[in-house]
Amino acid sequence: MHYRVYFLFERAGEAISSARAIEVSQREIREQLLPRLQHDDDYLGIIDPADNTLQIFRERGGERYWVELPIDAAKASYARVMDHDEVDQLLRELPAVFDREAIPGLEYRPW
Repeated sequence: MHYRVYFLFERAGEAISSARAIEVSQREIREQLLPRLQHDDDYLGIIDPADNTLQIFRERGGERYWVELPIDAAKASYARVMDHDEVDQLLRELPAVFDREAIPGLEYRPW
């Protein structure tokens, strides 16, 4: 399965905006992009075919990740913290369409 992605890898100076998202395979996301989330300001956005977004951020000073489904209109997201193995598993089994039922443990978080 293919998805569109955008990202910021701050220290490497690489960025692709959500407006210019590129298409990559599920495997490329897992094997090539996830490992590049190394610093606090780095993020990875994945857009499904229905234009839903899943965002992954490296948590400050740790090996955990903040995973969220943003809801811009509500200024909130469904989110949770995951460790590397959980994120890797999520990316292995990435649903065709992102919704809160497809990702266990998400909680509503206002911004």
